[in-house]
Amino acid sequence: MGWNSWDAYGLTINEADFRANAQVLASLKDYGWQFAVVDEGWYMQDPFADSVAARKYVWDANGILIPAVNRFPSSANGAGFKPLADWVHSQGLKFGIHLVRGIPRDVVQQNLPIAGSGFHAQDAADRESPCPWDEGNWGIRDNPAGQAYYDSMLRLYAAWGVDFLKVDCISDHPYRPSEIRQIAEAIRKTGRPILLSLSPGPTQLEHAAEVAKYAQMWRISDDHWDVWSAPHPKGTSEFPFALHDTFDRLAAWAPYAGPGHWPDEDMLPEGSLTPHPGWGDPRTSRFTQDEQRTEFTLWAISRSPLILGANLTKLDDFTRSLLTNKEVLAINQHAIESGQGLMPLQSDKTDSFPQRYWYARTGSHQYLAVFNLQDKASVSDLPWPVFHLTDRPHAVYDLWNRTHIHRAKTLHVELAPHGCALFRVE
Repeated sequence: MGWNSWDAYGLTINEADFRANAQVLASLKDYGWQFAVVDEGWYMQDPFADSVAARKYVWDANGILIPAVNRFPSSANGAGFKPLADWVHSQGLKFGIHLVRGIPRDVVQQNLPIAGSGFHAQDAADRESPCPWDEGNWGIRDNPAGQAYYDSMLRLYAAWGVDFLKVDCISDHPYRPSEIRQIAEAIRKTGRPILLSLSPGPTQLEHAAEVAKYAQMWRISDDHWDVWSAPHPKGTSEFPFALHDTFDRLAAWAPYAGPGHWPDEDMLPEGSLTPHPGWGDPRTSRFTQDEQRTEFTLWAISRSPLILGANLTKLDDFTRSLLTNKEVLAINQHAIESGQGLMPLQSDKTDSFPQRYWYARTGSHQYLAVFNLQDKASVSDLPWPVFHLTDRPHAVYDLWNRTHIHRAKTLHVELAPHGCALFRVE
């Protein structure tokens, strides 16, 4: 549970804006919100420029990316992110950063030495494996020099106090298992418990066991944004990944979610996506309130990581109401793992409107979620066995509307277009 700068700031986040958002996140920490993450671009002096050269990456004498002082002034005099991480920790939060895998191409051209080794950058660089959508880096070879480079990088970042590392262009298009292993090994050597997050998706199901061995969360779709549906012809990119498509994706990955390894359906693009979102024009989320609630409910009951994308300094009352519903958050954090009470349940394919059902259990409580995927309102009376409950009358509590519903022979549900309901069985 945390916040990431990408959906609201794209490449442009600076220290003042980051601190302002982290302060709001700290006010929510009693609800479980914990990680404050600086996404891509913190090492660029000019993130608004159109080319890698003009963005002016900053690195140290050993070719490791460091914060741009003009945007993160507390990093001056070689301090790096340590002052900012220390401040985040003082707020009762944890600190994270984003990287694109690999080594900066200019570092390779200069053939800088790799700290703590006899190797140089050209020994580590894999020029055959650049990131196809980011021209800043070369890949890293699966050799001792490559491991030495990642070791030196993680030593520095661990010394700063980094708690969360999101690494991009590594879990799909292309999938780079050698670099995943190298980064995980470098983290292990630091002795610091740094959470490793892999991006982007769609991570393939056949890689589930391998990514779970080395990372704590991994993206299961391409970038998810504030659109209900988006056509993607077969064989084309699934960007932007729409909310309608997340239901079946999360259902497919549900068996692989468990302590220490979490399929990640990406950040929550809700609330104010300003001033410079990573995709599209500055805006309030395109999602309706019903769609926001549906998204938040689905992420919660499927146990996807909850990473906020909104500009928290402009947090509206409705979005705040989602972030502060303790019982909904408890489902996300404490639902019993798949096979023991957490599952997506398929709807009747012959029904006149598409629905998805989820069931979860936390300790002695059972929860039911019903989602309407149709573009019009739905009314249904659902038999309790749909949710693996006994075929007798049950009473439920509506978690979003905070109302008790008397015992009945079926579950009566009225949903707005793209809406949802979430119940606790009483």
